[in-house]
Amino acid sequence: MPSTGSSGRPRLLLSAFLMNTPSHILGGQWRHPEAQQHRFNELSLWTDLARQLEDAKFDALFFADVVGLYGDHDGGWASHVRRGLQVPANDPLVLASALAAVTSDIGLALTSSVIQSDPFQLARQLSTLDHLSGGRVAWNIVTSVLDNAHRNFGADGLTAHADRYDWADEYVDAAYKLWEGSWDDGAVLADKERGIHADPARVNKINHRGARYSIDGPHLVAPSPQRTPFLFQAGSSPRGSRFAAANAEATFLFAPNPAHAAGKAAAVRAAAVRAGRAAGDVTVFAGLSFVVGGTEDEVRRKRDEYNEYLDLDALVAHIGGGLGIDLGGIPLDTPLGDVETEGGRGVLEAARASVPGGNPTIADLARYRAESMQVAGTPERIVDELERWQDAGVDGINIINQILPGSYTDFIEGVVPELRRRGLAQTEYAPGTLREKVFGRGPLLEPTHPAARHRGAFTHLSAAADQAAPLATGATR
Repeated sequence: MPSTGSSGRPRLLLSAFLMNTPSHILGGQWRHPEAQQHRFNELSLWTDLARQLEDAKFDALFFADVVGLYGDHDGGWASHVRRGLQVPANDPLVLASALAAVTSDIGLALTSSVIQSDPFQLARQLSTLDHLSGGRVAWNIVTSVLDNAHRNFGADGLTAHADRYDWADEYVDAAYKLWEGSWDDGAVLADKERGIHADPARVNKINHRGARYSIDGPHLVAPSPQRTPFLFQAGSSPRGSRFAAANAEATFLFAPNPAHAAGKAAAVRAAAVRAGRAAGDVTVFAGLSFVVGGTEDEVRRKRDEYNEYLDLDALVAHIGGGLGIDLGGIPLDTPLGDVETEGGRGVLEAARASVPGGNPTIADLARYRAESMQVAGTPERIVDELERWQDAGVDGINIINQILPGSYTDFIEGVVPELRRRGLAQTEYAPGTLREKVFGRGPLLEPTHPAARHRGAFTHLSAAADQAAPLATGATR
C-alpha cells in the first residue's frame, strides 16, 4: 500500500482519467476556448501531457476506451457523431507505446475488452509494452456493455451479463497461463559462448482448452518485468464485483459521495478476502473532477464557465447509451417518472432513485451525474474533502478532466502542493515497476492471486519434454 506521510495518513494515489477522443465524460467541454482535446489526433498533445503529469509525480495515465457506439439517441447515432461523444476514438494501446518512449516512471493503464482481441494477442502486446516501458503497464479489464461493440466483433447483439463474466473468467485465465506459466524463472540465458538463448526445459506450451479459446502457446514474449501487468477492473454489479475481488489490484468506481464509496470499498475488500486474497491486495480509486480556485469567487467563476459549455444532451446520450435506453427526443425538463420505455424500466427506476429529492427531470439526472463527482473549492477545501474520501476507504483518485490540459494544470499547480504539505502526495517516485511503486513490494502478483497457480504448472509441456518423448521411441526429426 502507499507509504504513510507526515500527517499519519497514507498518500493518495493519483491517476489522470483520459480517453483518446474529443469528448469523454463531461460532454461539450471540447468547445471551451482553452480546451485542447479537439487535438486528440496529435501526438504532441499527449506527450506534453504525459511529461507534465510525470513531473507532478502522478501514479498513472489511465486510458478508457470503447469499441462501439453508445446505443441510439434521438432515434439513431447521428447525435453521437455530431457531439463527438466518444466517436471518433483512437486505440489507447498504440498511443501508450508512444508515451512509454517519452516517460520513465508514470504508469500506463489502458482499457481492452475481452470481446476485441484474442487473449494470446493481447498478452503478447501487453508483455511487449511492459518490456519497453520498464514494467509500467496496467490493463483495465472490461467486458463491454454496448450492443454495437459486440456487433463490431461478430456477435448478433449484446452478450448476456452473466455470460460476459464467464467469458472474462476464461479470458483472464488463458492470459495468466501465458504470462505466469509459459516461461519459468531463469529460462532466458542469453549465453553467447554456448549459443543458448533460452533453456528448452523452462519454456512451456500451455495447451489451454476452454469454452471459447484453444491456445497451444508458448507465449512468444519472454517474461516482462511484471509478468502479468498491473490489473484494473471496474465492475459494479454483484457479478462484476466478484470478478474484481478475485482479479483486480485496483478497482475504479463512480460514487456520488464518500458514504457511498465507503460501502463499495468495504464490499470489494471483503469479497477479496473471501476469494483468498488480502483486503489490502485491492486498491480503490474514485472518479472525481475538480474546479480549483484561489478564492471562492474564482471557483464560482470557473464553475459557471464550465457549466456554460456543458452539453446536457451529450450527458443524457452517454447515460442512456450505458443504460440501453434512448432518452433522445424527450424534453430535458421531462420527469424521469413520466418517461415511457419498452425496455429498461428497472434501470430507469434505478437512475431515478440515484438522484436525491423526489422525481428528477432528465436534465436533473445529467447535472447530478456531472456535479456529484465534482469537488470545487480552494486547494485547502479540496484537500479537506479528499481526506473525507480517504477516510471512506478510497486509496486513489482517477481525475476526470473538463479540458485538456488545463484541468490537470489547475490540479497540479493548486492542489498538489497542499497534498504534499499534508504528506498526501509523493515528491519522488519509488524505484521499480508500477506494481512496486503502488504496493511497495515485489514486481510480481502475490501468491494468493489466481494467476499464481499457473507458475510451474506446465513444465511437462516444455520444449525439452516435447523433444525428448519421440526421440526416446527412436523417432527422428
